[in-house]
Amino acid sequence: MHAVIVGCGRVGAELADALGERGYTVSIIDKDFAAFERLPSGFGGKTLVGPGFERSILEDAGIKNAEIFIAVTNGDNSNIVSARVAKEYYKVPKVAARIYDPRRAVIYERLGISTVAIVAWTTDQILSKVFPSAESIEWTPGSGEVVVLGIPAPDSMIGRPASELEIESKLSVVSVTRNGSTMIPNAKTYLQEGDFIHVAALRSMLGELDEMLFGGSAK
Repeated sequence: MHAVIVGCGRVGAELADALGERGYTVSIIDKDFAAFERLPSGFGGKTLVGPGFERSILEDAGIKNAEIFIAVTNGDNSNIVSARVAKEYYKVPKVAARIYDPRRAVIYERLGISTVAIVAWTTDQILSKVFPSAESIEWTPGSGEVVVLGIPAPDSMIGRPASELEIESKLSVVSVTRNGSTMIPNAKTYLQEGDFIHVAALRSMLGELDEMLFGGSAK
């Protein structure tokens, strides 16, 4: 498993460490060689100096084999350009970008690029974009058997009823957020690109959720 990160600021360095702990090989790109001093002393990944949207650098970073691409530089345009190259040209499955202007988020989500605005940006936030289930727990009521997750609508469900995601006594769609408005779904609620959904699920299902929601068709 391989991940490419563009931007070695505080968050980029933390992400490199967190992904390494999850068993990923990591390449991290930054225009400033000194930025790599933020990486932990035991970092075993690859560092590359240069702009994160140049294909030669991206290919040296192993983007052709990457499952994850994350852009966390200080510029919206640089982040989105590199994220679009990763998504559209190299077909990286999981792509996320930091943005400073939250008004752009809807546009980028429609392009299939997950975004987090700077006001909400933490390492945990970006991990929730690339690991949709376990990192996306927002609430655990009662004794903890049930969890509520916030996740982007799965690509496999776009244009299909939200109810198709539901599994009796195991998984229920609680709400759908679209263009800044949140609704309780009914039988006529069809998921669209850019939708963000909250689901309630048994904690015991967390190990299956990523595959069920993002790795194949709904059951």
